[in-house]
Amino acid sequence: MSSPPAGIPEADWLSWPPEARQFILVQQHEIEQLRSQLTALATELAQLRERIGRSSRNSSKPPSSDGPGFKPPEQRKGSGSQRGGQQGHPGSGPELLPIERVDEVVDHHPDACRRCGSLLEGEDPDPLRHQVIEIPPIAPVVIEHRLHRLICPCCSTSTCATLPADVEDSPYGPRLSALVGLLGSAFPLSFSKTQALLDQLLGIEMSRGAIAAIRERISATLEHPMQEALVFARQQPVAYVDETGAPTGNADGNNPTGKRGWQWVMVTAAVTVFIQGLSRSTAAAIELLGSTFGGIVVSDRFSAYNHLPLNQRQLCWAHLIRDLAAIAERPGASAEFGDQLLSLQQQLFEQWHRYKDGSIDWPALQQSCRPIRQAFEATLQQVVELGAQRGERTPWASTVRTCRKLLKVTGALWTFLETRGIEPTNNAAERALRQSVIQRKISHGVQSTKGAICRSRLLTVTTSLRQQGRDVWQFLEHAWIAHHRGGVMPSLLPEP
Repeated sequence: MSSPPAGIPEADWLSWPPEARQFILVQQHEIEQLRSQLTALATELAQLRERIGRSSRNSSKPPSSDGPGFKPPEQRKGSGSQRGGQQGHPGSGPELLPIERVDEVVDHHPDACRRCGSLLEGEDPDPLRHQVIEIPPIAPVVIEHRLHRLICPCCSTSTCATLPADVEDSPYGPRLSALVGLLGSAFPLSFSKTQALLDQLLGIEMSRGAIAAIRERISATLEHPMQEALVFARQQPVAYVDETGAPTGNADGNNPTGKRGWQWVMVTAAVTVFIQGLSRSTAAAIELLGSTFGGIVVSDRFSAYNHLPLNQRQLCWAHLIRDLAAIAERPGASAEFGDQLLSLQQQLFEQWHRYKDGSIDWPALQQSCRPIRQAFEATLQQVVELGAQRGERTPWASTVRTCRKLLKVTGALWTFLETRGIEPTNNAAERALRQSVIQRKISHGVQSTKGAICRSRLLTVTTSLRQQGRDVWQFLEHAWIAHHRGGVMPSLLPEP
């Protein structure tokens, strides 16, 4: 005997004809099935809407993928002033070069008075100065070395002269070779554009094979400075790390399975080091940081960094903000809690910016952020305690999972408030990787392990020297000479 549906007394249920009871039970079963299907469809619809709504604002997608229909966050209202420099602004026009850098001086004297026409003579002790900067025609210097072969008059043995030690055995000199390396790193040009620039600017025709050979030799040149910089970076108290896709081909047979390839970066106060490999794993992160890294790592929440204890980590708040924005854009209670968390985040960064501009000192920053931290963690705990009440695939369940994960690593959210000199975001590493991303889009990656090593070394050199305000072209030239002719190899480490 079937039990009566909810709300129907058992005595009444038994008094009904069997056909009626059977009909009601069938209808009730169908209703339950439809309700289950409706719940599944509603969940799927919510997931699809969230997927469609993903952008650089609420996910890890790059801004370039947002598309023309993306509505960016509201911009601040304008001040009402016209664009450009305002009245009284000192301006930043071209300054006059010092007289030591002037190649030619041409004096201009007025012939007659502009009022009465009288002839004028003499010199102005403080004339108005106007400089015109021009580039002379650029032409390469070509030196031809002729090696004569002479016959000995005594024994008839032929002897050929050899190149002096300070002459390149390559047809391309150190400065030109350094320029070719510069055009593939600091100025990420493709092979064809590098060829076109050398031809148009210098009148030098260079094949793609020659360009590749030069960059391979530069890569060998930079092996020692690269290793020195890596050892130095691993000894720094703070490192900002990140990774991005870097396609790597199988031209040398080292990538037979066609793995994607990854470019890793570690940014420190003085040097920035790039390493490219085929893995995005904990082992790859250790290869970058070293197995004994004792400083603090600022990164996103990628699992490759989970081997580090929480007291050695600062999780990136820029990534966290995107997760909070995704929560706030979900329906129901998620939106309410997401708005609360975003509001607390905004209060946190208001205090941080006040500290950075000098409005408050370090103790005041810590004191003002303490209640914000407590409220933020309490909100996360409240979401977790409510739990996933409507299945594991609902938007609310996604919110609960995110908050649960954040609670597990909450100690790594506030390291920047406990240790001075740490930024709350990983923007330094993301900015450093931008050059690699541009190269990837231009050249679609590298074709071999040698190419990956070359790219990483050139990126390390150019980025580190820019940090230190040093001349990249000059460094590459001196490194080339030291490696191929002997001498002191220049260092990427900052001068003491």
